[in-house]
Amino acid sequence: MSGTAALSVEGACVALGGRSVLREVTFGLEPGEFCALIGSNGSGKTTLLRAILGFLPLAAGRIRLNGVVGAPGPIGYVPQKIALDPALPLRARDVVTLGLDGARLGLSWPSKARRIEVDRMLRAVGADGFAEQRIGLLSGGQQQRVLVAHALVRRPKLLLLDEPLANLDVRSSAEIVALLRRLSREYGAAVLLSAHDMNPLLSAMDRIVYLANGAAVAGRPEEVVRTEVLSSLYGYHVDVVRVHGRVVVVAAEAGEQIHEAVARDPVHTASVP
Repeated sequence: MSGTAALSVEGACVALGGRSVLREVTFGLEPGEFCALIGSNGSGKTTLLRAILGFLPLAAGRIRLNGVVGAPGPIGYVPQKIALDPALPLRARDVVTLGLDGARLGLSWPSKARRIEVDRMLRAVGADGFAEQRIGLLSGGQQQRVLVAHALVRRPKLLLLDEPLANLDVRSSAEIVALLRRLSREYGAAVLLSAHDMNPLLSAMDRIVYLANGAAVAGRPEEVVRTEVLSSLYGYHVDVVRVHGRVVVVAAEAGEQIHEAVARDPVHTASVP
C-alpha cells in the first residue's frame, strides 16, 4: 500500500465474555478503496466494525486510522437494521443535517452554509428529489441513500456500513453499490461494507476481507475467492466453482457431485466481475 492508509488493522483480536471472537485479523485500506467484508451470520463482521469504531477493546493487535491509533477524525457509520417509524417527524433533509452535529452537544442554529452542504450531499446520493419527505415513509433504498448522506456529510476518510444491502431488492442493492463505488472515488473515502453475499459486490470492490471461524483472509477478490485459500480459512475443503458466469463457493464432501453440494449446502454465491 502506498502513502498513509485510511485504515490499518494489524493482528486484531477481540474476545467477548471470555470467548475469542476474532483472531489475528490483518488488512488495510487506502483512501478511495472499496472493500467488502464478507462472512456468514455470526462470523464476527459487526464485531470487527465495532472494534474499528472503538466501541469494543482489542485483546491484542492495533487499529490505526490515517496512521494514528484511535480516531483522528470523523468516521462515517451506517449501522445495521435501523427501524424508522413512519410517524417520526423528521424529513430526509433533517436526518442528513443531524450528521453535521455528530461531534457536538445540543442543536446548532440553522445557517446558509449548513443548508448548502446538506443540499450538496443530498444531490450527491440522489436523494434531493425526496429531501422534504418523512424518512419513515421512504422505501428501503431511499432510506439507505439518506443514511449514506448522513454518514458522509462531515467528509470522513472512512465509511463503515453494516449489512446495508439486507432487505433490499436486486435493483436497489445494485444502485446502492454503484452509489458507494462512485462516492468512494469522488470523496476519497475508504469504504468497508459488510455483507453475507458477495453477489452484488464483486464487480465494484477493490478488496475483500473474508471472515470465517474468527479468522480472516484479505486481498484482491481474485486472490481470496479461491478453493485453496477459502479451504484453509474454513478448516475444511470448499470448492470455488464457476458456473454460467457465476462463482459458487460450496462445502463439498469427498466423492459428492458438485451440483448436489450446491443444492444441499451452499455457502456463498457471487457474480464474476
